[in-house]
Amino acid sequence: MSEQQQPQDDLFTIIGNLFRGMRVTWRQMFLPKVTTEYPKVMREKPQRFHGRHVLNRYPDGMEKCIGCQLCAGVCPAQCIYVRGKDNDPADPMSPGERYGYVYEINLLRCIFCGLCVEACPTEAITMTSLFEMSVTNREDAIYTKKELLVEPDGTPNHMFPDDELANLDELRAADGWMRATAPQGRAAFEGVPGWTPSAGVGLRPAEQGQSTSETPLPPPSAQGPSPQPSAGGTDEDEGGGE
Repeated sequence: MSEQQQPQDDLFTIIGNLFRGMRVTWRQMFLPKVTTEYPKVMREKPQRFHGRHVLNRYPDGMEKCIGCQLCAGVCPAQCIYVRGKDNDPADPMSPGERYGYVYEINLLRCIFCGLCVEACPTEAITMTSLFEMSVTNREDAIYTKKELLVEPDGTPNHMFPDDELANLDELRAADGWMRATAPQGRAAFEGVPGWTPSAGVGLRPAEQGQSTSETPLPPPSAQGPSPQPSAGGTDEDEGGGE
């Protein structure tokens, strides 16, 4: 008798386990969806999303890059290659003595940390919200100055202009984290525009909050004077050292 009941017990166990597993599916079926049908539906990017880089210009069309190679030196992935060149006094490319003659970023090696943006003294390189950069050839993942540098009117360039997934408007929006802490990466400048105007976008607005939710700025009378960086450098330098 027990041998005949054993298969039935196993069948009941299997059915019970099946219903227990489906219970999770049925419960989630009627909850709000957290996924989107990409690429038909594009989710809004976070304000501090680190996407593809761009090289900016001043409103007069001058290139912001001065070929100092600080971005290449600070890059932990060593994915940036910069070569500077002296400006022609008769036809300068940038306001400085030099400009970025060669500028390349290997996006196969880039970890999108944003250190290059922090190191840039002229705000020439910024990170945007564009992340659709799939390629079928490794060489196509090496972006040159031709693709990175915006046009004199601020229009961004893309290696694949006919890419349906590439929203070029996302190349105009700079990473909000840099705006919150610029200049010198200090939180004391929160809410204070530390940027210089760029072609096509003008003066980027300062980010108002360090948290994910924006906090309103106090009235100008309550803000007091804008904080100024000390001549001695960072706060650690002001405290002195051994």
